[in-house]
Amino acid sequence: MTATAAGPAPSLTSVFVRLKLSLLANGLRQSSGRTAAFITSAVLALLVAAGQLIGFVLLRGTAHAASLVVLLIAVLALGWAFLPLFFPSGDETLDPTRLVMLPLRPGPMVSALLVASLVGIGPLFTLCLVVGAALALAHGAAGVVAAVVAVPLALLVCVALARAVAAANIRLLTSRKGRDLAVLSGLVIAVGIQVVNFGVQRLGQAGGLTALDPAAAVVRWIPPASALGAVDSASTGAYGTAAAQLGLSAAALAGLLYGWQRSLTRLMTAPDGSTLAAASEPSRRGASTGLHRLLPGGRTGPVMQRSLRYVWRDPKTKTAWVTALVIGLIVPLFNALQGTGSIYIACFASGMLGIQMYNQFGQDTSAFWMVAQTIASPRDAYLELRARALALLLITLPYTMLVTVATAAVLRDWRALPEALGIALGLLGAMIATGAVASARFPYSIPQDSAYKNVAPGQGGLAWISIFGGMIASALLCSPLIALTIWLNAANAESAIWILLPLGAVYGAVVAWGGLRVAAPQTAARLPEILTAVSKG
Repeated sequence: MTATAAGPAPSLTSVFVRLKLSLLANGLRQSSGRTAAFITSAVLALLVAAGQLIGFVLLRGTAHAASLVVLLIAVLALGWAFLPLFFPSGDETLDPTRLVMLPLRPGPMVSALLVASLVGIGPLFTLCLVVGAALALAHGAAGVVAAVVAVPLALLVCVALARAVAAANIRLLTSRKGRDLAVLSGLVIAVGIQVVNFGVQRLGQAGGLTALDPAAAVVRWIPPASALGAVDSASTGAYGTAAAQLGLSAAALAGLLYGWQRSLTRLMTAPDGSTLAAASEPSRRGASTGLHRLLPGGRTGPVMQRSLRYVWRDPKTKTAWVTALVIGLIVPLFNALQGTGSIYIACFASGMLGIQMYNQFGQDTSAFWMVAQTIASPRDAYLELRARALALLLITLPYTMLVTVATAAVLRDWRALPEALGIALGLLGAMIATGAVASARFPYSIPQDSAYKNVAPGQGGLAWISIFGGMIASALLCSPLIALTIWLNAANAESAIWILLPLGAVYGAVVAWGGLRVAAPQTAARLPEILTAVSKG
């Protein structure tokens, strides 16, 4: 009997690399649209990376190249740390719980996953940036040697940071509450753009890149930016400093790998007791919280409670609200901080929040039929719309006042606060009025199976008419209040300016009441059409 020699078993690393390549290839085969999106994003990422690399090379030899480089690498590392929290489904290999049932040890799995993580657009983009940063700082033989060590070290720290953060939070990221973190992704981008814009303007006012030196002096000791700081130190002859900075990055990489391995061990050996804990808690479905007990009785209270629960639980509604709240705050405040804003730009918050009144029935989707069953007359429709408007005002009214007061405080323009707040309240009332009418006349469906589509196919025109037509109508409704404000300022009637605050509040309330009255009979008469429109998604 002859024994057949078995072939050598493939290494775990090569298996994971082939698995990553297979996942990428299979993902592209799902649809032509996904393939086109991947190719487009890859081309754009490579173009941006090439531009950054050229920019770094052009920085070579400038006085503040090291300060700019280490800060940019630190920002890049922050992106690697937080993006997995916002987009956990962007890479299937980020979820190590998929490998729990396989007979794998955490140690070899960490090494294999680390190598496999280097396959993709993100690592290639990072590699181009780190290489460009090293080229900008490397001078002399010592600088080149430090760069050869620093480039792979910085890249590995970024990748290990993303993996360690994802593994430590994977239970959260795969839960419903964890998926709600994706709501914040757009906000982080919006806030980041404002911060970058603000920082660029400040740099222009503060003497250029010299203002970066104090921050860079600290950041160059924080991994992975310390690896690039070591290249600059070695190029200037500070070999001990360079060795210490490289040692910090190497220690950070070892610590991240150790933490990642500990997280994998816990995930692969500890049971997921979240469902058991949830089942062991006593049910509180029938219990009312303090806030709900404060709501009015009759139809108004339950409708307000339902609207507030939409804001808290429905992903699309939550996204719209959180975006409106954050953008409505940062635009006035950042303009005020830059010294180019006006207190009247605080009305932007009223506009952003007032838009939430539009398409009220779209958030109900096909479940609107249950609401329609309770509306038998224009009076019922009025009570339904009024309760939804009151739920909206419960958030928007104090928030509008907060943004206006904060803008006035930053600008130190307390004299104009009454008139600005009066106009903001009047605009909010006008947006509620036009939003109620638009909800009755131009309802549209909000797809629930897509994270990126907020309008069902074929209803884009309805959405544009509803929102932009309503905004124009709201501005026209506020024109008497605006005209009165202009007239009082032109006449230098300082003693009468304060009257704009109560007048704006009363005017907004009257306009909102009128809009609800106009929308109520239209809603009651168009229930079948509204149900058909909001059920298409």
